[in-house]
Amino acid sequence: MGHSGSASLTIAAQHIFDGIDMRGPGSVRIAQGRIESISFGETAGASIRLSRDAILAPGFIDIQVNGGGGVLLNDQPTEAGVRGIVEAHRKAGTTGCLPTLISDRSEVIERLAATAEACLEIPGVLGFHLEGPALNRSRKGIHPDAEIRVPDRRDLAAIKSFGDRGRSIVTLAPECVPASMIDELIAAGLRIAAGHSDATAAEIGQAVDRGVSGVTHLFNAMSQLNAREPGLVGAALGDDRLFAGIICDGIHVDPTGLRIAFRCKGRDRLMLVTDAMPLAGTNDRQFMLQGREITLHHGRLTGRDGTLAGAHLTMIEAVRNAVALIGISLVDALIMASRTPASFLGLGSELGRIAPGYRADLVAFNPDFEVVDTWISGVGSMGEASKASERG
Repeated sequence: MGHSGSASLTIAAQHIFDGIDMRGPGSVRIAQGRIESISFGETAGASIRLSRDAILAPGFIDIQVNGGGGVLLNDQPTEAGVRGIVEAHRKAGTTGCLPTLISDRSEVIERLAATAEACLEIPGVLGFHLEGPALNRSRKGIHPDAEIRVPDRRDLAAIKSFGDRGRSIVTLAPECVPASMIDELIAAGLRIAAGHSDATAAEIGQAVDRGVSGVTHLFNAMSQLNAREPGLVGAALGDDRLFAGIICDGIHVDPTGLRIAFRCKGRDRLMLVTDAMPLAGTNDRQFMLQGREITLHHGRLTGRDGTLAGAHLTMIEAVRNAVALIGISLVDALIMASRTPASFLGLGSELGRIAPGYRADLVAFNPDFEVVDTWISGVGSMGEASKASERG
């Protein structure tokens, strides 16, 4: 997770969101891949001068990205596959992500495990997200029934190896595994999120007591909030210890549900995620998911039976949608796209802010939510000599 640029540069912008407030005009000086200083007022001598309407902000962090650029991680659990996904999402402002593997055969988990360490050298890879295979079949969503299972010792060995591969996550249904397995995974260094679960609120509370800290795509594929059984939704909304990812595309969660989630969790516990599939960053309309044809129609990805199959979404679109659908400020949306996921991953002192000592992972975008450029450890998407100022 290094990738530090060797050159020093200074980026000047009229509008700078520093992770707390929207400020500017000002400039950000970067050296050795980290932010050396941030100053406001006169911006003479900048290496890169963004256009007057551009906003400079901490780079987006997506903790759930199954694919992009025509690549599905399950099909290509390789360095080349991961690189293709990361590069596709970087164009939409994502400077840090967790490539996500959905429930699959032991061999596929092992293939990704074998290349995971090398993949961490790819700029933008912060770790991995294993969504399954320990899910509840009654809440499986698009996950293949045949691959849902309680991990055996072989699976566990591969899954636990991700514990020291960046900041990796496992999504599981707590009611479907022994409590000792949750302890074992956390001890290995993994973060655990509850998802694809039919757990009661009491079961989730017990899991949180053991160290479960996240909820995967809130409202979707989980036990719902009812009068006498709050389910996973109720537990997520009511327990401030839990971070929750949410798919803000206007399809997976009704705008009213988005607003309720924001009122309950707030910008410091609710995280924007894409749950993106291979079509993100392409003009294609179909792809194959573990032998099933998935079609894109009016922004909705579904199998032939109508089951939602991930999302056709990027992080810059999620930020735009959060402002429009939830009715929150751009500042709140940007925090949910950067600072909050950084905190969830235990990277709150490294990422999610523009402040001295923080890694120079940045995004610049215009008022139309079009990404101008990104920097990862101070390296622009076109190399050290970014052309953002000329395009501006």
